[in-house]
Amino acid sequence: MEVNKEKYAADLSSIKEARARISSFIHKTPLMTSESLDAISGRRLFFKCECFQKGGAFKFRGACNAIFSLDDQQAAKGVVTHSSGNHAAALALAAKLRGITSYIVIPKNALQCKVQNVVRYGGQVIWSETTIKSREETATKVQQETGAALIHPYNDGRIISGQGTISLELLEQAPHIDTIIVPISGGGLISGVALAAKSINPAIRVLAAEPKGANDAAQSKAAGRIVTLPETNTVADGLRAFLGEFTWPIVRDLIDDVITVDDTEIIKAMRLCYEILKVAVEPSGAIGLAAVLSDSFRTNPAWKDSNQIGIILSGGNVDLEVLWNSFSK
Repeated sequence: MEVNKEKYAADLSSIKEARARISSFIHKTPLMTSESLDAISGRRLFFKCECFQKGGAFKFRGACNAIFSLDDQQAAKGVVTHSSGNHAAALALAAKLRGITSYIVIPKNALQCKVQNVVRYGGQVIWSETTIKSREETATKVQQETGAALIHPYNDGRIISGQGTISLELLEQAPHIDTIIVPISGGGLISGVALAAKSINPAIRVLAAEPKGANDAAQSKAAGRIVTLPETNTVADGLRAFLGEFTWPIVRDLIDDVITVDDTEIIKAMRLCYEILKVAVEPSGAIGLAAVLSDSFRTNPAWKDSNQIGIILSGGNVDLEVLWNSFSK
């Protein structure tokens, strides 16, 4: 099944083009397995470790593709984005590699470890209030003042195409998998993963994993339209955004279901990643494992044939103080 490019913001060809564009800059991340976690879950699990990607998360793929897609005239004016976390650092790093300026609008409540990554990679930090409205208005102001190109964290075909390169690697590393479970927030990651995976293997299932305290994607799927929430409440700080105009049609059409889990389940899965896989993941990165271990997944007859499961460990930028506090609770 070749996904129709006219229907969506990206397709298999744009994802393959992204791979060619970014392959010399990104890490091809490893695929890990664990017999212990297979036994706990009752399935065969394959962990795609994007926590080992440059910048500590999958976001570098999309950011790299977007920045290296710019022509020289656009690039000379720099790039701007608004992000509370991994996209901010990813864009700053990609801009540094291209030798251009990055203006990063960050809300005042962002995790310190993620702000430090932006500074480490040379991004110019501009603070905003914590609301999406403030973030967007501040980014627009910077764009107007500098002429910088706006690179949205997820609602951008270049970003979606870059994230889709994960599926190309995953299905080369484990071509026999029948299901992929992906964290969902704004939808850039799962859109790219689903477009590539279902173009290569139309029978593959793609499931979203979402916190119950930020379950807008589950509500959107049920309602058949984008639903936003007045507030979100989850330890998974990377999963608090809402679907966009480019990601929603892909999520609506290609995502088989959304599995919601609570923060206790996320923290338990995170702990298993540390103790058994020996991999540092942030809460947003551990949610795929939490979904596989959840009662709602295990007891759903729709997924009884999901026996070879790819899980995207999306990132590893965890605030250690928050981690210790969550474990102690």
